[in-house]
Amino acid sequence: MYGQEQINPYHEGEKAKQVEQMFDNIAPTYDKLNHRLSWDIDRGWRRKAILQLAPHKPHDLLDIATGTGDFAILAAEMLHPKRLIGSDISEGMMEIGRQKVKERGLDSIITFERQDCLALSYPDEQFDAVTAAFGIRNFADLDQGLREMQRVLRKGGHLSIVELTTPVSFPMKQLFKIYSHTVLPIYGRLISRDASAYSYLTRTIEAFPQGERMVEILTRAGFSQARFKRLTFGICTMYLATK
Repeated sequence: MYGQEQINPYHEGEKAKQVEQMFDNIAPTYDKLNHRLSWDIDRGWRRKAILQLAPHKPHDLLDIATGTGDFAILAAEMLHPKRLIGSDISEGMMEIGRQKVKERGLDSIITFERQDCLALSYPDEQFDAVTAAFGIRNFADLDQGLREMQRVLRKGGHLSIVELTTPVSFPMKQLFKIYSHTVLPIYGRLISRDASAYSYLTRTIEAFPQGERMVEILTRAGFSQARFKRLTFGICTMYLATK
């Protein structure tokens, strides 16, 4: 659960295994759908989040809920770290990431590891930066997941997150609701043959705490200087914090 903030999109008693299986199922079409459904704007969102880390020159990075590795690859190309680990629960997604990393000649820098985001296997204070793009809303326990991200950060390390959110202003709020409840699941079914995955996506976006609420949750998890910036009329939000 997200502490008291969560609205669980699954029925009571269903397990994280279902989320893992869902992402394994849609892995082959995940990148294509993400870019098309966001009109390729998602690439710019990732870039903005990575640029926030550039002044700090992080050497050791952890990308949580890395999926097929788009954020990890872009971070490696822009920041030139010594080590970057992409972690996820879906081996299907990470296998595609490994192929992409090898094609780009980044396999000496980027590795992928299956990790439980609520109980990371890494010792305390191992990374200069922790990142997450479009994945933390899938955490079964948001508070615990953020505490783990804070734990593995070195003192003075930086957190950079981008997450899909619901716009708060007219007319984007109304337009996004129509798009997310009609176009997104229909297109998801046509491309991935799994409409439920993209219906799930809509539910998690709507249920996820955002803006000021998310800043409060980050602060409660032990981060300082937590702040947020809405991107593209609030369709996406970037969260930044320091340990």
